[in-house]
Amino acid sequence: MFKDKILLITGGTGSFGNVVLKHFLNTDIKEIRIFSRDEKKQNDMRIHYKSDKLKFFIGDVRNINSLNDAMINVDFVFHAAALKQVPSCEFFPLEAVKTNILGTDNVLTAAKQAGVKKVICLSTDKAAYPVNAMGISKAMMEKTFIAKSRVISPEETLICGTRYGNVMASRGSVIPLFIEQIKAGKPLTITDPKMTRFIISLDDAFNLVLYAFQNGVNGDIMVQKSPAAYIGDLAQALKELFDVKNPIEVIGIRHGEKMYEVLLTKEEAARAVDMGDFYRVPADNRDLNYGKYHEEEPPKSTLTDEYNSNNTKILSVEEIKEKLLSLSYVQEELRKWKGANDKTK
Repeated sequence: MFKDKILLITGGTGSFGNVVLKHFLNTDIKEIRIFSRDEKKQNDMRIHYKSDKLKFFIGDVRNINSLNDAMINVDFVFHAAALKQVPSCEFFPLEAVKTNILGTDNVLTAAKQAGVKKVICLSTDKAAYPVNAMGISKAMMEKTFIAKSRVISPEETLICGTRYGNVMASRGSVIPLFIEQIKAGKPLTITDPKMTRFIISLDDAFNLVLYAFQNGVNGDIMVQKSPAAYIGDLAQALKELFDVKNPIEVIGIRHGEKMYEVLLTKEEAARAVDMGDFYRVPADNRDLNYGKYHEEEPPKSTLTDEYNSNNTKILSVEEIKEKLLSLSYVQEELRKWKGANDKTK
C-alpha cells in the first residue's frame, strides 16, 4: 500500500515518528516527510538516519501556510502533532486549543486541498470522559475530524482516528523518569500506587495506526484492546529489574489527573464493533433532522459498560517486568546500569 507513496508525519520528531521510521524507512515507500517545529530534533534525526527517503519540513500545525507547502504531492498523513503533557495543558489551556484543535483543522483542510488520500489522527484515552485541558482538547480534536469526515468525501480524503493509552518509555512518560530516579539513588515518585493506566509499546501504537489505515471507514475511531497496570506495581517492577531498594514516595495526584483512564465511554461501547484485537467506533452520520431516524433499530454491541484501565486485564509485577524487558530502551538502560555497577565492584 505504501509502495512509491509519500507519507507525511506531523509532530514527526516525537516517539511515534521514530517508530514509523523504524518500520518504514527500509521499505519501498518513496518518501517520508517529517513536519515539526523543532529544528534541533530534525537535525538529530537527519544525522542519525542518513536516508535520502527522509525529508524535513519546519513548520507548525497552527500555521496552515507551512502545512500547505509540506502537503504538496503527499499521499498519506499520520497526524501526531499535539501538546500532550497534562499538567502543562492545565496551566496553558489555550495553547492546547491552538495546537490540538485548530491545528488539527488546519491539517485536514490542507490535506483536502492537496488531494491527500488518507489522514489518520492520533488521539488519547484522556479524550474519553475528559477532566483535564489536554483531554478536552483531544476530545475536541476527535469531534473536529469526525465533523470534517462528514463534509469531505472519502473518495477525496478518507479521515479516521486512533485512541490509545500510555505508551511505555515514550518521551515525557513515567518509565524514563523512574529509571533516572533509580540511577540517581533517589526515591521513585508516584502519584498514587493504586492509579491504573493502560500500557502499550510504541510498536503497539504503530500497529493500531496501521490497522486504522488498512481498515478504517470515514470518521471511525479505532481502539486497541490493551492491558493496564497499577503505577505502584510499575515502580516495583523497575526496582526488581534494576535490583535496587530505592524507596517509593507518594506525591499525590497532579493537576488534571484521574485514578483510571477510559478507552471507550459507555456511550461509545454501546455501538462499538468488536474487531478481535481492536474496537471500531463508527461515526454517527445522522444529520440534524433527527425525526427521520426515530424508527431505526439501535446498533448492537458486545460491550455493556465503558472500557477502562480498571476493568481490562491488570498485569502482575512479573507480567509488567516481561513487558518492560521487551523494550529496547529498558534493555539498553539495564545494560548500562549493570556495566556501571560491574566497574565499581
